Amino acid sequence: MRKKIRVGVLYGGRSGEHDVSLASAASVIKALDRSKYEVVSIGISREGHWYAAAHSVKSPAEVFKKANRVIPSADPSEPGLKPLGPARGRGKIGVDIVFPVLHGTFGEDGTVQGLLELATIPYVGAGVLGSAVGMDKDVMKRLFRDAGLPVVEWVVVLRDEWERESARVRKLIEKEIGYPLFVKPANLGSSVGISKVHNRRELAPALALAASYDRKIIVEKALDAREIECAVLGNDRPEASAPGEVVSVNEFYDYEAKYVKEGSRLIIPAKLTAKQTRTVREVAVRAFRSTDCAGLARVDFLLDRPSGKLFLNEINTLPGFTPISMYPKLWEASGLAYPRLLDRLIALGLERHREKKLTRYSYKA
Repeated sequence: MRKKIRVGVLYGGRSGEHDVSLASAASVIKALDRSKYEVVSIGISREGHWYAAAHSVKSPAEVFKKANRVIPSADPSEPGLKPLGPARGRGKIGVDIVFPVLHGTFGEDGTVQGLLELATIPYVGAGVLGSAVGMDKDVMKRLFRDAGLPVVEWVVVLRDEWERESARVRKLIEKEIGYPLFVKPANLGSSVGISKVHNRRELAPALALAASYDRKIIVEKALDAREIECAVLGNDRPEASAPGEVVSVNEFYDYEAKYVKEGSRLIIPAKLTAKQTRTVREVAVRAFRSTDCAGLARVDFLLDRPSGKLFLNEINTLPGFTPISMYPKLWEASGLAYPRLLDRLIALGLERHREKKLTRYSYKA
């Protein structure tokens, strides 16, 4: 009998997207084929404590109540999770590959990926650089622009600048961007901390909200646009899915429209011309490569209604995996069912790890 692959599903974290991560993890854990995989639930609490359960848990949140505290090892000679507290000394919990289902800061931004790299543990998804770039909307947009990809106008405001020179910052924003506009934390996802600003009165509260989540704030032009999304899968030879469209129940696809309020619709495939569909898929792959992504990403676009022009909005290196999330739905519509998608992602993570082992890290004359 073939040995099962031991998959550590990693979720939770010290992020504003903690609850979204738990929902995604529940879907992944449920869909993993138990004839192929042995699942280890690994949860990171809101305080940053790690817990692991090699046995089945009823829900991802249960791991924080009933599992043992562990500490991840960055030692490549002893990779795995070492028990703490009363369970200390029982031996480490090992995994063959980690499937991070972490969204936002301290999970999707390269920090966890760096820990796994140090421990030489294979993992699903982008590496340190791709993850960090995918989280920082400013650096991401610069790379898109330098790759010749279309992005909307934006400026960066630092929290300290806004606090010390609010009048100058307001003048800069109104001159360079104008109303309406979007204000976003540079390093966060799930539309947490994002505001659409229609006039000067709304600007200061929006900047204060974004600044509460990040020291770097993105201010970008708001378009009258359709929201188009495309899923990318692969390593060095990525492929793009059929595009989909999000029709938000709110003015834009904010956190409430995504996870709280009913009424938002996902249209798959998006109602685009054949030429528009080709362009979306081609640009999605180019965006994936320009940010050094691997494994998976969801690429989000804005299709400007008045001009018909397509703009890149952002790339998400660890998109949502809930039953209503766009990434798995796009691949399902493209002929790849959810369980097979997970198989492919795990295979890509192991493939990338094998490829890295070909790299020499010490110099020999």
